Amino acid sequence: MKINLATNLGKIKLKNPILVASGTFGYAKEFEKLIDLKKLGGIVTKTITLKPRLGNPPPRIVETPSGMLNAIGLQNPGADVFVRERMPFLRTLKIPIIVSVMGHSVEEFVEVVKFLEPVAGVDGFEMNLSCPNVSYQNSASTPKASAPACPAGRDSSLTSSARMFAHDAGMIEEVVSAVRKETKKTLIAKLSPDVSDIAQMALSSERGGADAVSLINTFMAMVIDIKTRRPVLGNKTGGLSGPCVRPIAVRMVWAVRKKVSIPIMGIGGIMGAKDALEFLIAGASAIQVGTANFINPQTSLDIVYGLRNFMQQERISDIKEIVGSVKE
Repeated sequence: MKINLATNLGKIKLKNPILVASGTFGYAKEFEKLIDLKKLGGIVTKTITLKPRLGNPPPRIVETPSGMLNAIGLQNPGADVFVRERMPFLRTLKIPIIVSVMGHSVEEFVEVVKFLEPVAGVDGFEMNLSCPNVSYQNSASTPKASAPACPAGRDSSLTSSARMFAHDAGMIEEVVSAVRKETKKTLIAKLSPDVSDIAQMALSSERGGADAVSLINTFMAMVIDIKTRRPVLGNKTGGLSGPCVRPIAVRMVWAVRKKVSIPIMGIGGIMGAKDALEFLIAGASAIQVGTANFINPQTSLDIVYGLRNFMQQERISDIKEIVGSVKE
């Protein structure tokens, strides 16, 4: 039986629905001797900002039961170096390349996308609206665009505009709409789970013009050293990922699928084909593998093979028959 794993995200055509998640796969070249990169459905790059970022102080990573916390702080070389030094290799793969982008303000989001829009080989943008471990102080270069003030009624402890975008439906719509005007390429909003109603955030993304949403990003979390009684991470808090968050992520995909018409990319603790299938059945059109890349770089391709085997066993010819097939 012929199996069709192809799916679409906006204008992007994926030969299979398995991508690797931003921040877990570097710029792909680091994995070229470990995995046949051309067999992936696509790659979401490490997040790029307009100017270079030094990232957070160490320690940056700590393991937890069934997961890990990271507080890298979006360390990256900046958009110019990314285009000159990273994109030439990524172009050789001839698979969809989605660049994760982040800005401290609407203006900075717009500027980084404007800079990357004409770059050959960039197929789309994933707007990182929800990184839970960024602070203004660790930027290697002070951005020209100022960060929006925290309005009354919002959590004044939030130190990053990226977090405020993710936590406010109005701000999500504003920034997505502004970026939408600057690109004809596929635009994806990556959402935070640290909200009371993620479906409303997804609706705001759709209204702003997003072609798809990615969910979920990591949960803000903390680990404390009981001897020193201090947080283990240098940034104090970090983003929790791994199998421990998967059931929550599946529930959020299911909830969002009921509210939006645009595709969903499911993310969160996907370690094998069964996990990926849960997300697809809940309503995701594609999934991203993240934490598993640190354990087994072959996980993404194992999932592709696993999906194919499942479909053959179940006599399902097209992956689209699985998407959103949950019975209630």
